[in-house]
Amino acid sequence: MEASAGLVAGSHNRNELVVIHGHEEPKPLKPLDGQVCEICGDDIGLTADGDLFVACNECGFPVCRTCYEYERREGNQVCPQCKTRYKRLKGSARVEGDDEEEDIDDIEHEFNYDMQTKQTHMVEAMLHGKMSYGRGHEDDENAHFPSIGIRPRHVSGEFPVSSHANGEHAMASALHKRIHPYPVSDTGNESERWDGKRDGGWNERMDLMQQGNLGPEQDDFNDSDMGMRDEARQPLSRKVSIASSKINPYRMVIVARLIILAFFLRYRILNPVHDAIGLWLTSIICEIWFAVSWILDQFPKWYPIERETYLDRLSLRYEREGEPSMLAPVDIFVSTVDPMKEPPLVTGNTVLSILAMDYPVDKISCYVSDDGASMLTFESLSETAEFARKWVPFCKKFSIEPRAPEMYFSQKIDYLKDKVQPTFVKERRAMKREYEEFKVRINAMVAKATKVPPEGWIMQDGTPWPGNNTKDHPGMIQVFLGHSGGLDAEGQELPRLVYVSREKRPGFQHHKKAGAMNALVRVSAVLTNAPFMLNLDCDHYINNSKAAREAMCFLMDPQIGRKVCYVQFPQRFDGIDAHDRYANRNTVFFDINMKGLDGIQGPVYVGTGCVFRRQALYGYNPPKGKKRPKMVSCDCCPCFGRHKKLPKSSKQGGDNNGLSLQGYDDDKELLMSQMNFEKRFGQSAIFVTSTLMEDGGVPPSSSPAALLKEAIHVISCGYEDKTEWGTEVNF
Repeated sequence: MEASAGLVAGSHNRNELVVIHGHEEPKPLKPLDGQVCEICGDDIGLTADGDLFVACNECGFPVCRTCYEYERREGNQVCPQCKTRYKRLKGSARVEGDDEEEDIDDIEHEFNYDMQTKQTHMVEAMLHGKMSYGRGHEDDENAHFPSIGIRPRHVSGEFPVSSHANGEHAMASALHKRIHPYPVSDTGNESERWDGKRDGGWNERMDLMQQGNLGPEQDDFNDSDMGMRDEARQPLSRKVSIASSKINPYRMVIVARLIILAFFLRYRILNPVHDAIGLWLTSIICEIWFAVSWILDQFPKWYPIERETYLDRLSLRYEREGEPSMLAPVDIFVSTVDPMKEPPLVTGNTVLSILAMDYPVDKISCYVSDDGASMLTFESLSETAEFARKWVPFCKKFSIEPRAPEMYFSQKIDYLKDKVQPTFVKERRAMKREYEEFKVRINAMVAKATKVPPEGWIMQDGTPWPGNNTKDHPGMIQVFLGHSGGLDAEGQELPRLVYVSREKRPGFQHHKKAGAMNALVRVSAVLTNAPFMLNLDCDHYINNSKAAREAMCFLMDPQIGRKVCYVQFPQRFDGIDAHDRYANRNTVFFDINMKGLDGIQGPVYVGTGCVFRRQALYGYNPPKGKKRPKMVSCDCCPCFGRHKKLPKSSKQGGDNNGLSLQGYDDDKELLMSQMNFEKRFGQSAIFVTSTLMEDGGVPPSSSPAALLKEAIHVISCGYEDKTEWGTEVNF
């Protein structure tokens, strides 16, 4: 799927399709050189290092150094725009309150780290040349639990994180992963992995081993290669039971409560209040109801489990050196409606954390659903796409975590920890400046959007914005990034980023967020058709770049993967007091209830942070294994049973009525023969074809222009009418 020539807007019902140009070109970053102070009107000036002076690192409000010093010395010591207290910058005199600052000045302390520690990290990096993430047994006792889930809004990383999977109870609770090296070749970059195309193949190698002609170097080579092969064949995840010393006391408390509850209800029932029999009967019914509810709430907590994933095995199996990655593509959905209630800066951070994921760039596609058809969301997403060209390579070059810039730059930790590259400090400072400028541009858009022009918003080419009437507008699609959609600052490809606003007309039922999710499923199936989908709210961000790999450890597992419907990640929150007095973290729900549900059947879908199998949302059943024939009692001999004889017609592939069922073993073939695809999925030939492609992919005969036209069709307001969307298919 190539990038579109511009914003594509249209309606299938009205046979309209318009391409609006002027928004697809990369926007140059606005230089801040020569800005004037908003207080005194003088030039802002430069610092001693030749950089533009920035007084406030939060909003970048233009203030010269003279006004900055005066405000700190005589004024309120806060930024006039964002009301954030001015921090002391290099070369500024200290004032009252500076000693109370908890933050460490980046400029003064960025080089204050031990050179010996730096050299140690460099030696370790050299020794571990090529690395994969695995679990070390020696770390079990002191294992930490990094947050690998999907975090909403603000997130903390000190809690154990579990990702839950429905179907085969797949819940990813990843322990702290220890780094193990791959075996590295002595002859350059050539892989040590042996395959059948080299050295005569497996049979010749076995003959050499039997004849004793295999030298010591070849023995070592075979041992390392076979070890990797054995490791790759292992399961990608496993269950980790809760220690009995932790769960048994809780179970004893449950039993004690049940006994006390039984005695209480017995006493209440056997001692009626004759003077107020109606009130007594009502109270008895309510107490029994609450008792049953409490008992049902305790059952899921009886057998909680955790799950552990093995990312190193996933890489060995699906990312072999020198070969293209075989990891499955993932379509990621971000939903937003009102940019005034859901700030575009928050949405932009969510999108940036997605684009910078540790996953092959050609396997990721991010779709942003703007259900409010806001030009502010569209333009802020365009700015986000431009900033991503610099942010994504920066994150991947230095292994930044988390990869949402607002959360990364606001961390109260030593950002030099584990960083040994000499250029890191300089590039981090430059990237922080770029992000501050990005925030200023987004905030300027928000301030401008508060006053809507009487004639409505006008685009850069003079065309009225198609979404000026939020309740009556055509569908809109814009591909910002992706194939032929621009490269990053280092010339590498970026993941796809697609803006989608479905069509809305008066008199149609749009079904709010569920309808928007249905539209995203259809448009993604037409443009990219990844076999897996991750949905996020606009105020969530991925706090660990390997989250998608954690989900693939369940969904791509050769043993249980085909039977897993979805993997549910837990949520973690930032910006909450240390003691969580109002229980905003939902710790009981995610760390107790969900793990308990995973132990008995499977967790519930909480509406966000969930990786779905696309085929499951279409209503297809999981593959069924071969079942043994049932045993029935025998009347003629004293045996335990015998195999049930099938009717003659069944053996020949027919039913009792003589109708042939040969060729319909597959569930999809049954669906094709017995059900009208148009009634189930709608009238789109390309989309219907994509529903039959288990491994994803777009029909090769389709051109980009045809795909965009079909994408406008599937997001039309009446597409779901007289179909099974919303009842048997999807959300």
